[in-house]
Amino acid sequence: MDNILEYAQENDAFYNYCLYEYDPLTPVAGKLRSVSLLRHSFSFMNAGRAMYDLIPALRKAVGPGNTVWGLKKAGQAISWEYYFYDYRRRDRERSVSMVLEAMRPWVRTRIIPNENLHYFMFSIDITDDLLKGDGELDTVHLYIGNPGSAVSAGICYAVTEEGACLENFYHFYHPADQMDEIISKIVCSAQIDDLRVPVDKILWPELRQCVTICCANKPRCDCIYFSGITVDQFLFFLGKMDYPEPLVSFVEQHRDRLDHLLFDVGFDYRMEEGALVIPKSGYYGTF
Repeated sequence: MDNILEYAQENDAFYNYCLYEYDPLTPVAGKLRSVSLLRHSFSFMNAGRAMYDLIPALRKAVGPGNTVWGLKKAGQAISWEYYFYDYRRRDRERSVSMVLEAMRPWVRTRIIPNENLHYFMFSIDITDDLLKGDGELDTVHLYIGNPGSAVSAGICYAVTEEGACLENFYHFYHPADQMDEIISKIVCSAQIDDLRVPVDKILWPELRQCVTICCANKPRCDCIYFSGITVDQFLFFLGKMDYPEPLVSFVEQHRDRLDHLLFDVGFDYRMEEGALVIPKSGYYGTF
């Protein structure tokens, strides 16, 4: 496969997992783009050529830097999800239709998107089998705004050829001045009992120093995302979540070439038999 390392350029723009721009923490000369972590995960998982080829195809379709990638770990299983944003909603230039067309050489689907909807984001689960033509894309995750919320918020629907089904709610907070609201959001839940599961087990003290925290409500669990953490906080997350050693050692090896980036991470959680369970976690980057 091609060299997995991709180096940052002086004119690069840097975006978080909501495609909001941020300033790099250090000068970018000699540093790596976050897509290097994604390509390394392909290599670790022995992914097929199509997983690599889809990256330039999407860059051509939606523009460089406009695709957010997520690597997910559920148990020991690794998977990927790609996210696409356009906050212009109906006036969007990056649409479901555009991305499905860009993926058409590899992906079959019977989904016909309704581009009249006021969505600002959508995501697609990416698998090696899907890109090899062994499966069919049957779901697109569509994100709609949530007017009336006191904080930035969104609603996710699973869209299939049969229609749309409600999936998740998301609320975004600034920990620098909204920590009380974050704690209240976490404990106001049917998924955990904060008298049995301390809030610090979810709202990790080691990651509280970040740019934003998102709290999500999903059908079978809640979820927390820490956005804008340093590479050292990222390494703490990878270790605590027991990511495969090759993925962790890649970040350790290239720490000094990744320290200009801000990272985004998250995990699902719920309580089972009085104990906290984390069924899935993930981290994010862009290309």
